[in-house]
Formats: sequence, structure tokens, C-alpha cells
Amino acid sequence: MSVNSALIRAVPSVEAPEGASSLPAPDGSRPLTPAGPSSPETAAEPRRKKARGSGARERRYQETRSRIVDAAAELFAERGFDAVSVMEIARHAGVVEKTVFNHFPVKEGLVFDADPPMRTALLDAVRRRPAGESVSAAAGSFVVAAVSLLGSPEAATGVAQIARVVRGSRTLQVREREILDQLTDSLAELIAEETGAERGRIEPWLAAHAVIGLYASLLELARDRVLAGVGGIELSAELRRQGRRGLSLLQFGLAGYAKRR
Repeated sequence: MSVNSALIRAVPSVEAPEGASSLPAPDGSRPLTPAGPSSPETAAEPRRKKARGSGARERRYQETRSRIVDAAAELFAERGFDAVSVMEIARHAGVVEKTVFNHFPVKEGLVFDADPPMRTALLDAVRRRPAGESVSAAAGSFVVAAVSLLGSPEAATGVAQIARVVRGSRTLQVREREILDQLTDSLAELIAEETGAERGRIEPWLAAHAVIGLYASLLELARDRVLAGVGGIELSAELRRQGRRGLSLLQFGLAGYAKRR
């Protein structure tokens, strides 16, 4: 697997539990499979009623986008995110700088989606939970199932490379934290809406922070283990095991945890 195909498109699509929509990448980074040349007709499907030339335009758009992402991935892997300029990415991709910004208004967008599909999928898992199931159970189970797939053989190289790039860039670390904060806000707002919580009640925010805290902890664990050379079945099993332990704390509370003896 080449560096440029593995870095930005870091993790293959994973099946979200309970029929929720699939996640291109649980960590918010771009998926492994290109959206462009591999499936131009699918990408252009919503536009079939437009002018006859729209399919060709869409293919060119996606091909250009893929070249930009591949170029950025290769340069980031070689020198780190902060050391690479947008002008260099444009030159490496064979386009002008303005074209890069047309596709990605901010440089961080080359690594993280502005609106990660994880958000929609997580909220869908909560909305579709059966009667009698708590938010923490539905959202927590979804998170554990999704992140555990970062241990798949197809994901290992991409996860390791993304981990190196993100951990080597303060800018990306800040952006990732912003994404997690936005995810927390979205989940808390959904919980507040469902429960009819009055403005100022802290329960929806506590529940949301707990779930996203589990998510963030599992992501960091996955990165640590992959960088240490652990992967495949072993990593998936550890992520599920640790995830279930965390989910148990969400479900049954912290009252009995870490009591002073």
C-alpha cells in the first residue's frame, strides 16, 4: 500500500451497528477508498437530470480532488503537516493554489472532514435505539463497535500514519479537539431535545461528554497500539475489551470506581 493512498484516506468504511450509516473513518480523517475515479457514475448520480456534460465535469472534479489529497498525503507523510505549504501541495498535484482552496477552504480539511460522517452516524444510532435503551448504551455501543474496526488489517497502516501526522502537528490536534467538541455539542443537543430538558440542565451535557470521552480515549489507545506495532485481531480485541469496560462505567456509574482504600 502506497504512502499517499494510506495516509489521508486512513481508514476503510466500517459498518455502523444496528443499521446506522457507515463511517468513512471513525477518527474523522478521510477514508481509504477514493470517492473520485473509482466510482464517477455513483458520485454523479444526484446530478443525472442536469446537462449532458455534468457527468464528465463531476469526474474531472473528483479526479482533481483525489490528486490533491494524494499529493498532500505524500508530503505530510514525508515532512509533517505544518512544514508543507498549500502552494507545495498544489505544485505536487499539478494544479494552481486556488484550485486547492476551491476543494479545501482550509488546509486542515485535507486531513479532517469539516463535518465528519461520524456525527450523523452516531446521532442516527441514538435516534434509532429501541425503547428501554439508554442514550449511553446506544451511543457507547456504537462507538465501541466503530472504533474496534480500526484494528482491521486494512486500517493499520493508515491509522499509524495519521497518528504520526496528527501528533506531530499542534494545528491538527487543535482541529481534532474542535471536532470532538462539536460532536459533544450535537449529541448533548439531541439528548436535551429528546428528554425535554430545561435550558441550563447539566445532565445532557454530562452524558454527551462521557460518551465522547470514551470515543476519544479509544482513538488514542488505537493510535498508541498501532504505533507500538500492535494491530489486527489483537488490537481489535483490545479495543473491544477496553471499550466494554468503559461502557460499563457509563452504564453503571462511577460510584464504585477508584475508591480510596
